[in-house]
Amino acid sequence: MNVSASPHTPAGDSRAGRPARVGALMAALLAASFAFQLNASMLSPALATMADELDTTASAIGVTQTAFFTAAALFSLFLPRLGDLIGRRKVLTGMMVLMAVGCVISALAGSVGTLAVGRVVQGASGPTIPLALIMLRVEVPDPKKYGTLLGIVTAVNGGIAGVDSFAGGSLAEHHGYASIFWVMTGFAALAAVLVRFLAPDSRAEIRPPMDWPGVALLVVSVGALLIAFNEAGKLADANWPLALGLLVLAALAFWAFWRMEQRAKHPLVTTHLLKRRATWALLLSTMLTMTGVFALMNGLLPGFAQDTAVGLGLGAEGATWWTLTPYALAGLAMGPVAGRLAATFGYGRILRIGLVATAAATVLALLTLQTDSPGLLLTVSILLGAAYAGMANIMLNGLGIVLSPKENPGFLPGLNAGCFNLGAGLSFVVLYAAMDAVAPADTTSVGGYSAGVVAGLVLLVAALFTSLLIPKPVDAEAAA
Repeated sequence: MNVSASPHTPAGDSRAGRPARVGALMAALLAASFAFQLNASMLSPALATMADELDTTASAIGVTQTAFFTAAALFSLFLPRLGDLIGRRKVLTGMMVLMAVGCVISALAGSVGTLAVGRVVQGASGPTIPLALIMLRVEVPDPKKYGTLLGIVTAVNGGIAGVDSFAGGSLAEHHGYASIFWVMTGFAALAAVLVRFLAPDSRAEIRPPMDWPGVALLVVSVGALLIAFNEAGKLADANWPLALGLLVLAALAFWAFWRMEQRAKHPLVTTHLLKRRATWALLLSTMLTMTGVFALMNGLLPGFAQDTAVGLGLGAEGATWWTLTPYALAGLAMGPVAGRLAATFGYGRILRIGLVATAAATVLALLTLQTDSPGLLLTVSILLGAAYAGMANIMLNGLGIVLSPKENPGFLPGLNAGCFNLGAGLSFVVLYAAMDAVAPADTTSVGGYSAGVVAGLVLLVAALFTSLLIPKPVDAEAAA
């Protein structure tokens, strides 16, 4: 079944009436993607400095980080659809402006509460990558060229070769944490200007009124799920009645959303679209993949690298050099190649190759835990960067665009972005729960790390089998 848009009218869009300027558009979209990535990663090494300067605890600062990622997930649910209706350039420009405003609020914050407000406002930039990819697809109908450019834009989202984290740590150490937010403000403002003046505008062909009641119910449902997962991630310190209550709230809100969408004259998304295999198979694959790999690369392996008892004892900076930096570099290098190959050999095929390679790298990670070899850890990090960040992640993002229905181009990318965030939160719950089942929370052991890696491997194998159900996006792939 042909489930993607016509190659002559990508994603069912009407153009703004001026010829595509792909080079200028790429400059604008890369600037926006770069600005968003700084918001997501630049603060990681500065959290301790932020706690000291605001005279608060590390856990309180952690809440502000959670606020940003939760807000990013919730804004992702509806801003791509709003772009379909009122113009994507207008929405992306507004997102960059709100990001800059949030950065200013955070830079001037004198308390954790104000900082949290600023981070929530910054979260309006959440759907930057999905919206950028939709805008790119409108202007680049050629499958091969689009696949390559998709890989370039999406690869930035995997990390800027570790430079963002190191720059954040250096700025915090020498100029205070507020300097990081001022740098973010500058990049966000520049991105807003470039998007406004370099990016052609586009909208969906069919533009009904926005279904704001449906938006509200979906935001409540997904927001409750995210907060429940974050609470459950505290494990022994979690407020389990609160987490269970939020899960019940999420289920009730989604039930109400489903009923409302069945009756609404102009629904946010019709229920028949939610029932499509192109929808649920992709969303489930994204959720399983993220749950299996996110905490592995962003928690377990760096933690093992730093562990002085049973790990390599490399320290925080050394662990970054041996894990996160090579991971990001490999993803950046592989992304454009994977995007180009997807157009020729198929998005689904490249996704499955990426998932198989990710699972193989995870098996190699088990061997790494039994050794004291930084070289083997480096190899695992590079393989995971190329296989997941450079292939699977790129394909999952791309499939959200090319499988989205013609009549509602923004709906699937938005839901897919929400699943990326849900999977990331759930990953820390599942993998660390597996660790704690083998080793108590106050101790570390190779067996505990291994249990977490095995849990991730099981989820990745499940994602591989689920990916077999994703339909082929015929018109997004070059003819043989």
